[in-house]
Amino acid sequence: MNIAPQSSTDSATADRPVLVQTAHLQKVYRTGFWLNQKVVTLQDCSLQIYKGETFGLLGPNGAGKTTLLKILLGIIRPTGGSGWLLGKPLGDRSVKQRLGYLPENPYFYDYLTGWEFLRYAADLFQIPYEVQRRRIPELLELVGLAQSAAKRKQLRQYSKGMLQRVGMAQALINDPEVVFLDEPMSGLDPLGRYQIREIILSLKGQGKTIFFNSHVLSDVEKICDRVAILARGELLCVGSLNELLGTADLYQVRVRGGNPDILERWVPDGEFVDTFWQGHLQGDPQDFIASLELMGAELISMNLARMSLEDFFVQQLRQRGIVTSR
Repeated sequence: MNIAPQSSTDSATADRPVLVQTAHLQKVYRTGFWLNQKVVTLQDCSLQIYKGETFGLLGPNGAGKTTLLKILLGIIRPTGGSGWLLGKPLGDRSVKQRLGYLPENPYFYDYLTGWEFLRYAADLFQIPYEVQRRRIPELLELVGLAQSAAKRKQLRQYSKGMLQRVGMAQALINDPEVVFLDEPMSGLDPLGRYQIREIILSLKGQGKTIFFNSHVLSDVEKICDRVAILARGELLCVGSLNELLGTADLYQVRVRGGNPDILERWVPDGEFVDTFWQGHLQGDPQDFIASLELMGAELISMNLARMSLEDFFVQQLRQRGIVTSR
């Protein structure tokens, strides 16, 4: 019997079961006329995804994101390492009914209407007709296609955004425990990205576990509990945004005047630069501003000191020579 290895967790996830786990996964393809050349697309990949969390896998094109996702889904087999999904070894067919999947470039039978396509997907899962009659309207409402004109249009008449939304609906037709999304915002305009983001947030509110690949970092920063950065097949880092970027309420302040002893209590790492006291604020911003007024000091600036996910992403790639400075 295969048992997934145990590992330590932080306080935020200590009480959550692990639904997806990998240990030293590797994937190597052979190329060339004699198949004597090796291309490593995934190496020593170990991660855990907990029940109810939204996990974002980031990386440049060709990083191995889709390869990892397909290994988790059992579409391709790893060259080395191991993994578990919903308590079963990767590739176990018994978990398929409990998963949802939206590929990066889904294929649709474009002569079907949105309603017919979802019925077809429901039939593949052998969902009873009585359940379909309730489930399909709910999903069309969730993805914003409930209006009669949209659900009765052939898919060939759908826009890119509408196709992505009906694709999301089919990924949820079986009410899955874990939802895998491969570049769900790819190629969408700002409105389409917003709509998909709202759907993911809705799923998050339902307690679904969501794993998705993306290179739209601004969207990831808004919706993910934890993220990982993958480049050249290697996991560079894994953690929550607070762990990777710093706490969201850390401020860089700049003050003119005031009592240096009092300022040092609020800004212990502060220093005088061109007669200004500047550093990172420790304490409530409103109380700090009130104390400045009492001592007659002037607040010049107060800005969030946390690095953006995009800056952190580029920094990680630059440190490993994957991108170079200008």
